This record gives sequence, structure tokens and C-alpha cells, in this order.
Amino acid sequence: MSEELNLGSVEIPLSEGIVWADKYRRDAETEEGRRRKKVDGYLIPLETLKLVLDQDIEAVRAYKGINKAGEQTLIFVGAKWDAAKQIYVDVFKTEGSEEGVEGVPVVYDGARPVPPYGDPDSPLNP
Repeated sequence: MSEELNLGSVEIPLSEGIVWADKYRRDAETEEGRRRKKVDGYLIPLETLKLVLDQDIEAVRAYKGINKAGEQTLIFVGAKWDAAKQIYVDVFKTEGSEEGVEGVPVVYDGARPVPPYGDPDSPLNP
């Protein structure tokens, strides 16, 4: 992806992902949020997909959020089947872990909303 779309690392701390998801849910309940332009799709950097898939997982879950730039985004999390619970549970890679020191759980961002990051010539772009 071009540098112009780069808003920083696609790895974000889980705690930040929680804030973004909560902001999205609260925004949807406000008058301003209801007036906000609808997002029709997302442009997802290959880097984001590679990082989330580079885990011992069986599926990927995407949560909706609003990032620091105020854009609607997707937050990607690996998921693994839990036979006892009979559901796919979220699993989090830890970033910055050193021997004897626990790392910070991360989730993955980088998705950009369509519009404005859409292909105007695509038959999927209204």
C-alpha cells in the first residue's frame, strides 16, 4: 500500500482495539453517528492479513471500530475452535514479549473505508 494510506503500525494493542470497538458501538447510537456516511466496503492491506494469519488459528474474526483518525475500520483477531465451549474463541498474539516478561496482546488494523478508498470503476462500488 502507498505511504499515503499509512496511519502507523497495523498491530495495535488489544486495549486500543477495545476502545475503537466501543467507540463504534456508541457512535451508532448517536444522532451524529446515524448521519455519518455509510461504509460500503474496506481496503485491507496485505500486511494486515499476513500478520493475523501468521498465528496458530483456524479462523479470523473482524470487529468494527472507529480509529484515531475517526474512520470506520475493521479490527482483525485470530480465532480457534474451543470444543468445550463449542465456539471459536478469540486468540491474541503478544507483541514485545521477552523471556520472563509478558507481552502486550495485539489485534490488527489497517483497513481503510470505502468510500473514499474504493475503485470508482468497480462494479461493486455503488
